[in-house]
Amino acid sequence: MDHKKKVIERLSKCTVGEESLPLPDLTKASVLIPLFVREGKLQVLMTVRSTELKHNAGEVCFPGGKSDRNDRDEIDTALREAQEEIGLPPDGVEVVCRLIPVLNQRGLLVTPVVGFISESFQARPNPAEVSDVFSVPLEFFLENTHHSAYPVPNVGGMTHSFIFTDPLTDKNHQIWGLTAALTILLAVLVFERKPEYEVDFDVDNAIVNFRRELHHRLSKL
Repeated sequence: MDHKKKVIERLSKCTVGEESLPLPDLTKASVLIPLFVREGKLQVLMTVRSTELKHNAGEVCFPGGKSDRNDRDEIDTALREAQEEIGLPPDGVEVVCRLIPVLNQRGLLVTPVVGFISESFQARPNPAEVSDVFSVPLEFFLENTHHSAYPVPNVGGMTHSFIFTDPLTDKNHQIWGLTAALTILLAVLVFERKPEYEVDFDVDNAIVNFRRELHHRLSKL
């Protein structure tokens, strides 16, 4: 079984349908987590937000944003935003799964959508929204070498942070917060093993734990 096929098989078991997870009437958003294989290694594509943006300026994130009334569903939102931000055409994404939504610090209900893209994809960042695009080996997020964790006020549990040096540009990127949490979850699901550091969820039942955490946070609204 090739690497991509194995990943798709594992992640397909983790997809979440709307019918299985009734959600309250909150403002919804989606992010696309783009994966591709390069030289036998699974890579995840990330962006750096423009410093001119009002929220989370200059931070590393995934392509994404709020849902539009013309979007059919969360997947539509993720694909539309990726096209607007980095020039990724919707038909250039092989959607694999939709993970458990998470509630971010601004009260948005964010649905992560995972999909494969071509290794040859060349990003065309929209400078109004994105200042840089880079990729990281997904397995990097299971390693302790460049990882740290610390408490952040008004955030439950520990906040994870990674420092990644892009070998193509020598730029250092800090990947933390929700982006780091989603990538850790994805790495655990794909590689089916524990990170080298402590996490505050049961890696053997990661989806169940994230679902329980979502219900817990929603119950406090």
